[in-house]
Amino acid sequence: MTRRKGTERAFTGKYASNHADGIYRCICCATALFDSKTKFESGTGWPSFWQPIAKENVAGAGDTSYGMVRDEVLCARCDGHLGHVFHDGPRPTGLRYCMNSASLDFVPRGHEHA
Repeated sequence: MTRRKGTERAFTGKYASNHADGIYRCICCATALFDSKTKFESGTGWPSFWQPIAKENVAGAGDTSYGMVRDEVLCARCDGHLGHVFHDGPRPTGLRYCMNSASLDFVPRGHEHA
């Protein structure tokens, strides 16, 4: 998923319906990417967030695959494909970081350093 820039099918990822409190990290290098406090139900079938933990932890690239123009989201440390960002999210950012569960590792709050 992360190296071949794949996309999992909607409603199949293990984190799409996860409501636990914690941190989502890059599955490849463990960089902290998203806090569950910024996760929201987008209805798209993918885990969605309105902002990353730190802007410097994610990178962007243009993506014209599948005949669409999208903004790809990458892990800034290891260049792993995470998903895409769209401009139809909630306040305060108006962004929807639509991520692949397979690109993420969820760490429950209190176990971040275990």
